[in-house]
Amino acid sequence: MSSRAMTVDRFLTRKKEGPPLTMVTAYDAPTARLLSEAGIDIALVGDSLAMVVQGRENTLPVTIDEMIYHTRLVKNGLEGPLLVSDMPFLSYQISEEEGHRNAGRLVKEAGAQAVKIEGGEEIAGLVRRLTISMIPVIGHIGMKPMGVHQMGGFRVQGRDAESRRQIVNDARALLEAGVCALLLEAIPSSLGEEITRLSPVPTIGIGAGPHTDGQVLVFHDLVGWTSNPLPRFARAFGNARPLMEDALTDFRKAVQNRSFPSPEETYAEEGGISPRKSKNPKGKDV
Repeated sequence: MSSRAMTVDRFLTRKKEGPPLTMVTAYDAPTARLLSEAGIDIALVGDSLAMVVQGRENTLPVTIDEMIYHTRLVKNGLEGPLLVSDMPFLSYQISEEEGHRNAGRLVKEAGAQAVKIEGGEEIAGLVRRLTISMIPVIGHIGMKPMGVHQMGGFRVQGRDAESRRQIVNDARALLEAGVCALLLEAIPSSLGEEITRLSPVPTIGIGAGPHTDGQVLVFHDLVGWTSNPLPRFARAFGNARPLMEDALTDFRKAVQNRSFPSPEETYAEEGGISPRKSKNPKGKDV
């Protein structure tokens, strides 16, 4: 394990002393390597892979076996960030026993170091059970994507007094049950600040304002790969999509005008298969 590797036991120090925690989603080994090289603290294998990778309209279709598969891929490329995996829809709602078993599979079979679970007071029993089994749990409250049908869409939560009170109660219940962190999604900034103040463990926000102990974004949104308009809380820190489109277009043109492959990219009757020098975008060897 790298000397700079993030571990759950370092969470409390980061909450007290900073800097804020960084969490980014990852669904494969190449992305995991990028997160590692960038010094990101936490790699989240999110059930968002249903939408981002599989092209589904929400997170509900992804299965526990698919989460295990993608968590394994991320682990293969990860060095440094803490590996967290989502518990997908119906992997824990049927019974605590099934939730316990599936969380154990994510740790034992896939290599997750913690699991993230959507829910509040209703999952406190499962959180206690997992904590006793030494499986760290990150709670997920506020806007819960699994409840998209119940909520009538992806909507900000906690704007009225009753909803706000319920989210605070959910936070208290999960903290008492032993979560190692709380993820707060799509709630007013003032509520994110309130929960961060009352929580002894770090809060990680996604649309929860600037006062949480950390922030999380979806990788594809962050690097500018997403084609759809970004949600209000997201920011594209890069512009990856046009770069990839340009590369694909240039490849098509080069093949069609027969400038690819060039003599330097073609094998003779003799010689090895050693790799050529890579080139930067301006065509110079590096």
